[in-house]
Amino acid sequence: QVQLAESGGGLVQAGGSVRLSCVASGRTLSLYAMGWFRQAPGKEREIVAAIGWNGDSTYYADSVKARFTIFRDNAKNTVYLQMNSLKPEDTAVYYCAADRVTSSRTVRTGPSSYDYWGQGTQVTVSS
Repeated sequence: QVQLAESGGGLVQAGGSVRLSCVASGRTLSLYAMGWFRQAPGKEREIVAAIGWNGDSTYYADSVKARFTIFRDNAKNTVYLQMNSLKPEDTAVYYCAADRVTSSRTVRTGPSSYDYWGQGTQVTVSS
């Protein structure tokens, strides 16, 4: 079992920055691809970014490219999401998730591919 705990959310003004952290316990994350998802009220959960187990492969949703950066520190069992130039439409609950994969290059985008989920952290961007 992997337990994931997100932190770093809060209220931020448009144009501001926030860094989310996701700390894992129970097992090392070094063989898991990691993803950040978000869900706004009334909308489906969507992928924001994902990263392979050694950090060489990444994926970003078009809506966050050039604004968000996903990175990880396997020694700390932690994955991060640096969010810059935030917009009101980025307001959502952000979840991290772990995907047990067999290749360092594998990065998947569908929520059903992920095995473990955190409880989520709210990010609210005011205009």
